[in-house]
Amino acid sequence: MELHPILSAMRRNKVGAIVIVVQTAITLAILCNSLFLIQQRLRASERPTGLREQDIFTMANQWVGSPPDLAAKTQADLAALRALPEVVDAYASNSYPLSNGGWDDGLSYEAGDAHWVTSGALYFADEHGLSTLGLKLVAGRNFEPGEITERNDMEGKAPAALIVSQALATKLFPNGDALGKSIYLGDYKQKAPIIGIVERLQQPWISVTNNRVEYAMLQPYRFVEQYAYYVVRAKPGRLEAAMKSAQKQLLAIDRGRINYKTRTMAESRQRAYRDDRGLAIILGVVSVVLLIVTAFGIIGVTSFWVSQRRRQIGIRRAMGASRTAILRYFQTENLMIATAGALLGILLALTLNFLMAGKFEMARLNIGSTVVSAIIVLLLGQVAVLWPALRAASISPVVAIRNI
Repeated sequence: MELHPILSAMRRNKVGAIVIVVQTAITLAILCNSLFLIQQRLRASERPTGLREQDIFTMANQWVGSPPDLAAKTQADLAALRALPEVVDAYASNSYPLSNGGWDDGLSYEAGDAHWVTSGALYFADEHGLSTLGLKLVAGRNFEPGEITERNDMEGKAPAALIVSQALATKLFPNGDALGKSIYLGDYKQKAPIIGIVERLQQPWISVTNNRVEYAMLQPYRFVEQYAYYVVRAKPGRLEAAMKSAQKQLLAIDRGRINYKTRTMAESRQRAYRDDRGLAIILGVVSVVLLIVTAFGIIGVTSFWVSQRRRQIGIRRAMGASRTAILRYFQTENLMIATAGALLGILLALTLNFLMAGKFEMARLNIGSTVVSAIIVLLLGQVAVLWPALRAASISPVVAIRNI
């Protein structure tokens, strides 16, 4: 098909062409960033924690008042939980992955927080921690009973040893020789040796922009505090039964407590990423609505052009142009206009992403989202122009000329 008639027609209808170009560009810019954000949120919500999530649940245990024998009470609770027929193991901690709350500490090769290399989330765990969480130890060993001491949330003392994630070990010692090395924590004056490395251990904070999400460590403490999390691993297929038995058993031991936030790891994951999924849904709905509005805009403008060009269409049909040729004419015209809008939209999308990345720490737009969005917009234009183009192709040459 010759492009000259199409270009001539567009020059005579500049306003309509500009409207479609601008509308397409704006739609593409928003669609690019929306798809990218949706993809980013959904991918983040599937990040593995390193835990055997399908068998783990957590319980928030808060003692009423200030019992003087917290350590003994906590150990009695854990012993009772471990004795349940549905339970594999249990321990008490200050936090756990996906809890969206916890502690972190700086790590450095020299004493003093001025020399921090990075920071990592810290979880208190005894010798039952690895077994309960189901972490995969890729190097080193577990904590030994002699390395574990009691600690509450107000005490500040350097741990006797550390078990770190592979990601944190690589960050601290890129040469791969982290095992056996010692590191300073926070403002402690004493180094802590790395005695074990686990394949993966996620931080409790799930921010999508958190590029240190697997910088985490276990410290050998029995957490003795009025408020603590009991982390429990059930036998395969017995998670619900273990949760019911655990709650009943703890109340039978001592009713001077409040047990709440009893959740499976699946529930913790759902709660942790609830806002991200909500944002993905909202962006998806906005994108669909925007595409529909754009499609109707293309239909309206093209229908107007068809009514304006009845004489031109009639003459072409009288000169032997087939219906397929008329249909192809409008589809080609729309493709040219939509392509111009797509190119402008890509520029707008990159600009919008640049501004959002600076203000909201958003990642840079990837080529995949841009290409997919451009294809969607171009296909949308072809589908939207189809109905008015079919109307134009169905115009009889005699009727078209007679109604001039």
